[in-house]
Amino acid sequence: MAKARKSGCLPGAVLVAMVAAPLHAAPDARAVPYWASLKSGEVYMRVGPGEDYRISWVYHRQHLPLKVLRVMQNWRLAEDPEGARGWVLVNMLTRGHDGYVTGSTPADMREAPDTNARLLWRLAPGVLGKLGECASGWCRFTVSDRAGYVRQDALWGSATLAN
Repeated sequence: MAKARKSGCLPGAVLVAMVAAPLHAAPDARAVPYWASLKSGEVYMRVGPGEDYRISWVYHRQHLPLKVLRVMQNWRLAEDPEGARGWVLVNMLTRGHDGYVTGSTPADMREAPDTNARLLWRLAPGVLGKLGECASGWCRFTVSDRAGYVRQDALWGSATLAN
């Protein structure tokens, strides 16, 4: 996953973020936890819910799914596929339903939701794609123009979250 450890704040980037961010984001009526994805190719995760808090991660993976665990005004406490947690501005997230291939070995994409179905592709860990319906342990998954079925337990973002 493309994310870089940051030890300090970038004053110019913070100023741009402050100008671009609305003062009051619309409240999110959705109960937590829920899935969200990164809206842009550069998103900061902070150690606390405010721009004065230190940046702990900089993400460079648009559409990376995050699990939103807590809501505080226009900030969301989120967890990434590797378990890192921190605070992200709500307007840096989208409600799109994306998935991320987990594990240390490739995940099989099959023609049908069955281990005996024809193998279409092997997806490397870290591949991002659009999640479709999930049922009986399989999810419809689309990567670029290639679609098929992947085991649900190989995809971060596919779990049903209890609200």
